[in-house]
Amino acid sequence: MGDITLRKALEDYKTVHMPYRNFAERTREEYINDLRGLLKFLEQAGIRYATEIGLPIIERYAAHLEQEGFASLTRKRKIVAIRSFLSFLYQESYIHNNVAKQIVLPFSENTNPFVLTQTECNKLRSACANNPRDRAIIELLLQTGITLSELIHLTLNDLQLGEREHGFMRTLGSRGKKERLIPLNTKASVALRNYLSMRQPSESDIIFLNRFGEALGERGVQKMLRKYIKRAEIGNASIRTLRHTFGVQHIAKGTSLETIRDVMGFKDARSTTLYVELAKRLISKELQVNAL
Repeated sequence: MGDITLRKALEDYKTVHMPYRNFAERTREEYINDLRGLLKFLEQAGIRYATEIGLPIIERYAAHLEQEGFASLTRKRKIVAIRSFLSFLYQESYIHNNVAKQIVLPFSENTNPFVLTQTECNKLRSACANNPRDRAIIELLLQTGITLSELIHLTLNDLQLGEREHGFMRTLGSRGKKERLIPLNTKASVALRNYLSMRQPSESDIIFLNRFGEALGERGVQKMLRKYIKRAEIGNASIRTLRHTFGVQHIAKGTSLETIRDVMGFKDARSTTLYVELAKRLISKELQVNAL
């Protein structure tokens, strides 16, 4: 068969394939929305025909979804929709390689991610109290819920501390297109001020530096955190743990889901749903541990 545009192929998928396969109405709506996002990404990359699709561009899109802050379960659903669409293209001979079989589904995070209690957060702070840089990193992660990638790419220009204790921080999403302005509370602001007052001069404008005056990388942050997690005797925690802890602790203390979603950069409103249940469990756990 001749070349077909992706938009025409999506219309055929919607009007012919989905009814034939008897997809549920909700599934149809979600898949079409997911695939429209894919087509927009492909068109921005200059791909408009089905025959131009290959595994590399699909993998780039999967990475793009993660960078944009979509939860793992949401990304998995989107990839399932893409696999279904690509299988349709192959069955109809619109593409000649069965790309769908080559796509690996995103790893699903534990449906019950580990989060820190208030006591454990305090133990972690105490463990790093004598190192201003490490204390600033850990405090920033706990107080903003930013990702590891966002943390290591923060520059001096991204901070707006001003003369008061409170401030703001700018983070950029994929390709610098998605900007978030995140409030910095007193704890985060004080920790950052203490670190910046002793930060060694460097040609790099990256905020967090290693001992050579160079930008601190992902592995350096992970190694640092593991040291303090062990020192605080907390258990199996990670950078993601601190991100989850931010969301759950704030919900437990009454912060709105909309605020949590905006600060953490989630695109899907359902990404915070799990945090509500975890917040209830956290409150029960802390009431038990701190029983009078």
